[in-house]
Amino acid sequence: MPQRARSVSVQLAAHFERLIATGVLRPGERLPPERELAATLSVSRGSLREAMHELEAKNLVERRTGRGTIVAEQTESVTELYSELDGTDVTLDDATELRLIVEPRIASAAAVRSGPSNLVQLEDVLTRSALHPDADMSLQLDVEFHLLLAHAAQNPLLVALCTMTSRWTETLRRHSHATPEGRLRSLEGHQAIYQAVLARDADAAAAAMNEHLSAIRDVIARRTS
Repeated sequence: MPQRARSVSVQLAAHFERLIATGVLRPGERLPPERELAATLSVSRGSLREAMHELEAKNLVERRTGRGTIVAEQTESVTELYSELDGTDVTLDDATELRLIVEPRIASAAAVRSGPSNLVQLEDVLTRSALHPDADMSLQLDVEFHLLLAHAAQNPLLVALCTMTSRWTETLRRHSHATPEGRLRSLEGHQAIYQAVLARDADAAAAAMNEHLSAIRDVIARRTS
């Protein structure tokens, strides 16, 4: 996919937000001091500071005088939701139905609420997916795309639901990434969703997600029949 022009601060915000979203940076973890981090990344302190302001506005980091920048802890409501969902006995059919209900709404919200750094993250996942990864990596990128889309919706409760449905449906979704055709269908669906989000078209984003999930369901049905 063509790379759009990106400011340094947007690239930095996208980089750190992805690390937080995927769990590489954990809640409570302290980032290196600004001067050290800027030198390590070969960027100006001004660009780094601007990126951190964006992450702070999204409640992803906390910047405290004398303590530096710390990855924000999850709110109590999110922690409780994870706890409740993790202990739930969920059937595959129920989890699949939940995806069909929740994820079009996530795509719709992302089209309205996503910021430049969110678009960069989604575009980067699509670029990596287009490199024809193997089945395991394709599945990993699939999960990452949907997770980052949920983050773009700017609602931590939707992120929690997306995370849990990904866990519950992982075994089934492996079937859709087992063949080149299935991996291509997944990528095409993600590209359509991204284009709708990029166009700020909430209805088109929801429709693209519905079509994507339906297409993947058909691929899985053919593989398991």
